[in-house]
Amino acid sequence: MISQKMQEALNDQMKWEFYSEFLYLAMAGYFKARSLDGFANWMTIQTQEEHAHAMMFFAYIADAGGRPDVRAFDQMENEYDSVTDVFRKTVEHEKLVTMRINDLMDLAVEEKDHATAQFLAWFVKEQVEEVASPQKILDQLELVKEDGNALMMLDRELSQRVFNPPSVAT
Repeated sequence: MISQKMQEALNDQMKWEFYSEFLYLAMAGYFKARSLDGFANWMTIQTQEEHAHAMMFFAYIADAGGRPDVRAFDQMENEYDSVTDVFRKTVEHEKLVTMRINDLMDLAVEEKDHATAQFLAWFVKEQVEEVASPQKILDQLELVKEDGNALMMLDRELSQRVFNPPSVAT
């Protein structure tokens, strides 16, 4: 049902989604080591979201008649300069993922693959939130310059985040 070119591109994106899961888990580990459990919680929720995204790609590829191909990825960074550095890198990463999703959508349109375009439409919309959410935290961190009191308040706020599985049928 999907072309070989589309299957290859979707499998590559699935790899990126799994990479994102482990990148955010590494970031959670950085925060845990600094006793910033709220920040660690925020990143742990990100890992759950990214895992769900990867599994959505896995299921779609299989359902569309393709072969899900689980691929290895490079070691992610585990050390960071600061809390702000983590969120700066998170925003950069999500902007890269957004570009990749948009490229996939372009390919689906080019191939007149309406089913894949419909599947990807959810991700196009999701990436708006995936960039905006860490950007807001980054803006706050830059505003307070990692003042201890402000950092602890933000840590408490981020501890309230919970995982809400995607409600999209794949």
